[in-house]
Amino acid sequence: MSLASALSTAQSIFTNSGTQSGVVSKNIANAQNPDYVRRSAVVVTGGNGAVIDDIVRAQNSPLLRQTIESTSVANGQATLLAGLTEIKNLMGGNNNEISPAKLITAFRNNLDAFTSKANDTGLGGAVISTAQDLANGLNTAADKLQKIRKDADDQIKQDVDTLNALLSKFEAVNNQVKNATASGADANDALDERDGLLKKIAEIVGVTSYVRGDNDMVLYTSDGVTLFEAVPRKVTFQATAAFDASTVGNGVYIDGVALKPGVSGNTSAKGSLQALLQVRDTVAPIFQSQLDEIARALITTFAETGPTGALVPQTGLFTYKDAAGVQQTAIPAAGTIVPGIASRIFVNPVVVPPAGTPDKLRDGGINGAAYVVNTGGSSYRDLLDKYNESLEGPMTFDNNTEIADAPDLLSFAADSMGWLEQLRSTATSSDETKTALLTRTLEAYSSSTGVSLDEELSLLLDIEQSYKAGTKLMATVDEMMQALLDIAS
Repeated sequence: MSLASALSTAQSIFTNSGTQSGVVSKNIANAQNPDYVRRSAVVVTGGNGAVIDDIVRAQNSPLLRQTIESTSVANGQATLLAGLTEIKNLMGGNNNEISPAKLITAFRNNLDAFTSKANDTGLGGAVISTAQDLANGLNTAADKLQKIRKDADDQIKQDVDTLNALLSKFEAVNNQVKNATASGADANDALDERDGLLKKIAEIVGVTSYVRGDNDMVLYTSDGVTLFEAVPRKVTFQATAAFDASTVGNGVYIDGVALKPGVSGNTSAKGSLQALLQVRDTVAPIFQSQLDEIARALITTFAETGPTGALVPQTGLFTYKDAAGVQQTAIPAAGTIVPGIASRIFVNPVVVPPAGTPDKLRDGGINGAAYVVNTGGSSYRDLLDKYNESLEGPMTFDNNTEIADAPDLLSFAADSMGWLEQLRSTATSSDETKTALLTRTLEAYSSSTGVSLDEELSLLLDIEQSYKAGTKLMATVDEMMQALLDIAS
C-alpha cells in the first residue's frame, strides 16, 4: 500500500465514522419519538475504498399500513364507548338507580301500598312524590341526552377543523418529500413528519394511502373517497346551535360525499368522526325514543276515561306540555313516538299537595266531576287496582325504539336498560380487542422501525473501533513520512 493510498484510506475512515456517528447520535436523540424511523448509513466499497452510499430509513410499509388501520379502528371504538358510557351515567351508578326502570319500580311499590290502604293519605302522598321523581328523572335524562348530542356535534366540528388543518400540513410536507426525492436530497425527516401526520389523520377518519412517483402520496377514506391528491379535498360540516329530540344534525362531507356513521356496538366506525356521528345520530336518538315511549306509556296508563270508561280519554296522574310549553290533556296516539315528550312529562298539579290532593288519583276527577269514578268512600281501591294492573297490561310500542316487542310498560322500561347495557357491553369487549390489536401492531412497528438504544450503543462502539483504526493508520503514515523526511535531510 502506498502512502497516498494509506492516507486516502484513513481519510475515508474518518469521513465514514463521522457520518455514521452523526446518524447514530440522531437515532439516540429520537429514541422516544414515536414518529421517528431509525436511520442507518449504508457503506459500500468501490474503487476509492469504503464510502457512505446513502442514509436509509428502516421503513416497513405493510406494518405502517396496519398501524394506520388499527389506529382508525381503535379510535372509532373508543369514541363510541366513551359516548355510551356517558349515556349510561345518566342512569346513575352501577345499579342504574335513577333509570326509568328503577324509578317505575319504586313508584309501583308505593302504588301497591296505597292500593292496599286507600284511605291512608300519607301513602297517597308517597305515590305522588315517587311519581314526581319518575317524571323528573325522565326530564333530566332526556335533557342531558340532548346535551350529549350537542357535545358530540361540537366535537365533530372540532375534529373537522383539526382534519382540515392536518391536511394542509400534509400538503406542505408531501411537497417537501417530492422535491427532495426529485432533487436527490435527504427526504427522511420529511417522510417521518408525513407518516406522523398520517397517523393523526387516521385518528379522525379511516384512511388508506397510495404512493406514486417521486414519493407523492395520495389519501383516500376507507369508503374510497379522495381525501388528498396533490391538494387537500374539502371537509365540510355545519354545526347545530341546539338540539332537541326532533333535531337532525348536519352531515360531514368529504369532497362532497357524506361520511357514513358507524354501525353496531362492535362499531364499523374508523376514526372519531364516524363514531361521533353514530352517537349523535343513532345511539342517542334511539335511546331518546325509548324514553319518549316510556313517558307516553305512563300518560296512557294513567289516563282518565270516566266511571264507565266511555268518556274521551284525558291525561290523569301524568300529563305533558307541547313544544310551545302549553299543558295538554289529549292522550298521544298509541304505538307512535312523540319526540321529546320525555322532557315535557310532569305530574298533574291537581294531585300534588298542598294545592292538590292524591285522593283524585284514587277517586278520579282530575279532569272534573264527569270523570269521578269513586263515590263509595275513602277505602275505595278499584281505580288504583286498575292503574296498577295497567302497568303490566298489553301495550304497543313504536318499532323505531328497537325494543318494540316488549309486551308492557314494565318490560319495555327494563328492556331499554338491557338494550343500552348490551350495546355498551359489546362496545367494551370490542374496545379491549381493538386496543390490544393496536398495541401489538405498534409494538411490531416499533420493533421493526424504532430505535433500540442497545443496538445504537453497540454500533457506536464499532464506530469507535473503526475510528481508532483510522488514527493508528494515520499515526503510521505520519511515522513513515517523518522517516522519509529524515532520510532526505
